[in-house]
Amino acid sequence: MGSYIPATGEERQAMLKAIGLTSTDQLFDIVPEAVRVKNLDLPEGLSEMEVSQRMAGMAGKNRIFSSVYRGAGAYRHYIPSIVKTVTTKEEFLTAYTPYQAEISQGVLQSIFEYQTQMCELTGMDVSNASVYDGATAAAEAVFMCQERKRHTVVVSGAVDPQNLAVIRTYCESRDVPVVVLPASGYATDPAALKAALTGETAAVYVQSPNYYGVLEDMDAIVAAAHEAGAKVIMGVNPISLGLLKTPAEYDVDIAVGEGQPLGMPLSFGGPYLGFMTCKKAMMRKLPGRIVGQTTDAQGRRCFVLTLQAREQHIRREKASSNICSNQALCAMTASVYLAAMGPKGLHQVAETCAAHAHYLADGLAKLGFALRTGDKPFFHEFITDCPVDPQVLCAKLEEQGILGGLPVDGGILWCCTECNSKADMDRLLAVIGEVLG
Repeated sequence: MGSYIPATGEERQAMLKAIGLTSTDQLFDIVPEAVRVKNLDLPEGLSEMEVSQRMAGMAGKNRIFSSVYRGAGAYRHYIPSIVKTVTTKEEFLTAYTPYQAEISQGVLQSIFEYQTQMCELTGMDVSNASVYDGATAAAEAVFMCQERKRHTVVVSGAVDPQNLAVIRTYCESRDVPVVVLPASGYATDPAALKAALTGETAAVYVQSPNYYGVLEDMDAIVAAAHEAGAKVIMGVNPISLGLLKTPAEYDVDIAVGEGQPLGMPLSFGGPYLGFMTCKKAMMRKLPGRIVGQTTDAQGRRCFVLTLQAREQHIRREKASSNICSNQALCAMTASVYLAAMGPKGLHQVAETCAAHAHYLADGLAKLGFALRTGDKPFFHEFITDCPVDPQVLCAKLEEQGILGGLPVDGGILWCCTECNSKADMDRLLAVIGEVLG
């Protein structure tokens, strides 16, 4: 045990003597004897080589698919090698987010660059330094819109179910009513939305592309919400913004999303990155850190924590948010990815994703996998019928080293990125054809 304690035995004795004690056990006299743990039932320690071998053995049980057609909120994209080269430098790599970012100019500058890029990407005025994931960002955005006489949130039934679940959890503790619109035809019906809006509606949350890949009619949705005096929160896939209109062009109030596609591997679900951007008028309600640029006493460019509401730290349950840190390393990863890709590179990635998805959709349609969304436009995900049991089909694909789409509502939700080559897609179609006989 002593090898894990940085202080030497002599140093520990000196500290005990300073407080009038002779042993460490005396520190815990106040703890009842019956509840003290004398020994931990732990296996013997291993050497570094033995640990490495054991971890390699455990990792060997994982199955890594070279051909992947599953998205539903987490996506496999090509990550340029420069991303890992930069973010794994010891100057940047941390076990967690820096708690005293205000004392490190390097960390502050990296956050400032990230905020700038997210504003350019979404077209919005202000970005925070990030939050934990996309679902957290959506739920935090709901509370940004709360007002004394407006507290209900209307959520499209076509959003990611995980995001909806987190929003429900957040709102339950605050007694905030959540109205979920039915996803008619796997999209939001602007007429149904308009009928659901009342004088108590604070916010409307819609994703576009939505969970089923459909591009929502954001112009109609925003017009209906703003006419009723409600704010609009738009969930977006950041890669899609290389090709599609920005949230700012739709005049939404807050844009949020999952930043994982921006240079982060799937990694069994994390750590990921929640981004939040908004109009300038809502800046003071934005949770977490906001880094700004200024000059020091010598007139040199420098960075500071510009805004961070103190209530997040001291008002506890009365605070509008308790987010007071950020995913700094993930934010830097997104920043490096965007810098490496540039506007043209991001456009090319988005365009390729969309082209591949439409090619696959056409090929599947010829095999009897009809699009369930009809002629609604989609980006790089789409849901189809399935002529056989979706679970059976996916199991057959896995036998061939292919991770198929996600079984949803008796159909399959497919996804394509730039990583799905034409040859890979043709092979998928061929394997499916064999399965169908």
